[in-house]
Amino acid sequence: MSWFKRESGEYESGPHSRSVASVGEKRVRTEGLWIKCVGCREIIWKANLLANLNVCPKCQHHFKMGARQRIDLLLDPGYELVDGGLRSNDPLNFTDIKPYKARLRAAQEATGLDDAILNAVGQLGPHQVVLSAMEYSFIGGSMGAVVGETIARAVDRARLTRKPLIIIAASGGARMMEGVVSLMQLAKISTALAQLDDAKVPYICILTDPTTGGVTASFAMLGDLNIAEPGALIGFAGPRVIEQTIRQKLPEGFQRSEFLLEKGFLDAVVHRRELKGYLIRALEFLRAPAVA
Repeated sequence: MSWFKRESGEYESGPHSRSVASVGEKRVRTEGLWIKCVGCREIIWKANLLANLNVCPKCQHHFKMGARQRIDLLLDPGYELVDGGLRSNDPLNFTDIKPYKARLRAAQEATGLDDAILNAVGQLGPHQVVLSAMEYSFIGGSMGAVVGETIARAVDRARLTRKPLIIIAASGGARMMEGVVSLMQLAKISTALAQLDDAKVPYICILTDPTTGGVTASFAMLGDLNIAEPGALIGFAGPRVIEQTIRQKLPEGFQRSEFLLEKGFLDAVVHRRELKGYLIRALEFLRAPAVA
């Protein structure tokens, strides 16, 4: 009764063999080529989304971008990646449902990065800048010792070379697997930024979806200019935690970038396609000599 046997998902014989095979082939070819927008629920051809800077062409919802994509978006070709090669040594030998070392290995293999951060030096139009971009897909962009040290090195590099600093924040906050070591990074980076401010070197922070926890409580809100992408979730605790704590319904759009701009927590909300031009103009203003 070989009629009932299948190999590699196909019938060996029978009237449906061709259609099953063709359906199977079609499913393999189209897998992962479409994505549903979380804003308008539109089904988007992934190539069109990438061509549109990971922004929904219908509702303008800004999808997440990787750190390398962020750098490619803002810096001119020929930039240099710097301050790499740092890896966490798991200071607490931490384990929850899986060992922290295993989480790190998985994240490193999935992203090709050593940790949730990339530093680069390059041209942003006419300006030479130091750029630090966080990678949310690496353990939620959480900030441990490596992320903190890498950002601190970017701050020091900007101060010593007198190049403007731009940090792109995308993070769930401090990395709990490193305990107080991760919390130390808040003060470490904030101290370095105070020195950068004393040296009168411009610092711009770009807050993307999401920017929360200890990152928001430290360097993400300390820029000379704090700007955000549309619809970005920005805050310390998440809205669900706040509602459960105060037992009140939060206002519509609470903790989204437009809400924070209205309340004075941000200087601007800028669409991704306009971001590079906006930064060039902002740096021209920040670097202009003061008028007596």
